[in-house]
Amino acid sequence: MKKLFFISLSIFLLVSINCFAQNNLSPFKNEKGSLDIAGGTAHIPVLKEAAQNIMKFNPDIRITIGGGGSGTGIKKVGEGLIDIGNSGRKPTENEIEKYNLSMYKWAIDGVAVVINTNNPVSDIDTETLQKIFSGKITNWKELGGKDASINIYTRDEASGTRDVFWKKALLKGDISQKAVFISSNGAMKTAVSKDDNAIGYISVGHLDDNVKGVSLNGTYPDLDNVKSGKYTVSRGLYSNTKGEAKGLAKKFIDYIYSEDGKKIIKSKGFIPAER
Repeated sequence: MKKLFFISLSIFLLVSINCFAQNNLSPFKNEKGSLDIAGGTAHIPVLKEAAQNIMKFNPDIRITIGGGGSGTGIKKVGEGLIDIGNSGRKPTENEIEKYNLSMYKWAIDGVAVVINTNNPVSDIDTETLQKIFSGKITNWKELGGKDASINIYTRDEASGTRDVFWKKALLKGDISQKAVFISSNGAMKTAVSKDDNAIGYISVGHLDDNVKGVSLNGTYPDLDNVKSGKYTVSRGLYSNTKGEAKGLAKKFIDYIYSEDGKKIIKSKGFIPAER
């Protein structure tokens, strides 16, 4: 009898969860059409899963998710080339005015310094980090590591991840011309994981066992420290539209703010933001 009760309870909970998810997706029931999204790469894991849920619920909807960096996302949506442009920074006043942007901040993220997992270094202070990225400190042995040259990896100037890292971690200090440019958070993680002497930076939401997160001024870059404000190299994740969001774009953004969307955001290592 007890076994039967637990089976019935499990079925009830499964049906309830399923119905809840369906309610979040119900606005897409009779929709048809396409939605093109591009820009910041930190956003991609969240938006891809959201898009898959929507397209599975309604196969008449096609959603494409691309990268290119925050600057690219803002420019493309402003020029009407895409429906939603993602940015890992708040668009500037000039961009908002020029493109008539509406901004939707749906998550809070941190930007973490990362090194190879074989590197024994675990903590760097701001001054030392500035010297590393400017090329004034060039060998890991100066930081307690092995006798090997430091290989710097960075993002291009269209990257919102770079913008936040440069302003809040490097305090607008120089980045060496010898730094290797990487196209996305995912590519940065791959590059650092394959280079024992690498240093770079990625979204906290992308941190995993493939790379080693480094404490900055004694504070480790995890979600708890980002949420509390103890880890200060943080930013919002924005989806931007030209004018107020409408049609499929509005429904997609509404879904990201829904309870279902918040679960996806948390599962990808970010902190949901209130609308």
